[in-house]
Amino acid sequence: MRLILDEEQSRLADSVRALLADHCPPQRVREVMADEGAGFDRLLWTRLAALGVTGLLVPEESGGAGAGHVERGVVLAELGAALAPVPYLASAVLATDTVAALGDDALAEDLLPGIAAGQQTAAVAVADSGGRWGSSADSVQAARDGGHWRLAGEAAFVVDGPSADRVLVYADHGWFVVDGGAVSWRPSRTLDPTRPMARAEFAGTSARQLPCDDPAGVLEAVWHRAAVALAAEQLGGMRRVLADTVEYAKVRVQFGRPIGSQQAVKHACADLYASCEQAEAVLWHAAWTADHDPAALPEAAALAQVVLGPAAFDTAASGLQLHGGIGYTWEHDAHLYYKRAKTSELLLGTPADHRARLADALSI
Repeated sequence: MRLILDEEQSRLADSVRALLADHCPPQRVREVMADEGAGFDRLLWTRLAALGVTGLLVPEESGGAGAGHVERGVVLAELGAALAPVPYLASAVLATDTVAALGDDALAEDLLPGIAAGQQTAAVAVADSGGRWGSSADSVQAARDGGHWRLAGEAAFVVDGPSADRVLVYADHGWFVVDGGAVSWRPSRTLDPTRPMARAEFAGTSARQLPCDDPAGVLEAVWHRAAVALAAEQLGGMRRVLADTVEYAKVRVQFGRPIGSQQAVKHACADLYASCEQAEAVLWHAAWTADHDPAALPEAAALAQVVLGPAAFDTAASGLQLHGGIGYTWEHDAHLYYKRAKTSELLLGTPADHRARLADALSI
């Protein structure tokens, strides 16, 4: 098992970081965030596709890179550090992993080449208004209409839903795919303004049922991989908060000397560093497990969220506090990382849910 990136993976991180530094500065994130009609930065998405990272887990025969979860984690960490306004989690993670778990060749041919090329995006609807993973099976009903299927009901907290070309829906009769334009969308007002979410409303919406012998098993498989991917994004945010906080402690002068010279601030920054190091080890263990030991993934994925979710939020909260008054202003970016950390901590379930998953995986 490798807990340190190899040379090729480090170069991948450098390439994505350089691209984001040039094309995704904080002011660009705020521009997209303020433009409710934009959905996401399409030009940045195209540039990421040209770099070959939007289809990292897409097989080569479908136009992707055929890479692994470690490589995707490398990219997600950089995107999380920049709060990049692109539908990577929705399309390159949730949708791509759902297609892989379903094993439907026709669906793969329809979706994956477009996602890998940056020409198409997809979203996954799996929660009801309570936000519980998989609860959309209770709130979305599928019924036959002649030789076709139609969906009724609603799914909530769909990440990057309104901008998606296709939506994969977990309903009471299994998995379905619908055209994004056929869904009625209502934007969700969430704590995090940098990650669009919406409520999908179905009113006799035409859908295609996807062949699947074990819909719940697919749901679980997608959660495990999504937990690892989200943990990578959370680690990226932690790294950025640590770097920004340490830099601020060096330059902020109070009572005639930098606040970083104060023992309390030193200790707080050291705690942030230790938390990042521990989180990084847990993440790369989970990503390696996803690539090389799938049987152990349920335990590793649950552990990743048990550790990374609270750690990312605690890091963001400490960073906000250490910035003092300026960190609480709208103009400073500290609150954006704080809000992203809290919503991410709850995106795939509550911390209690993750601990219960880990206990089940450990048979305790």
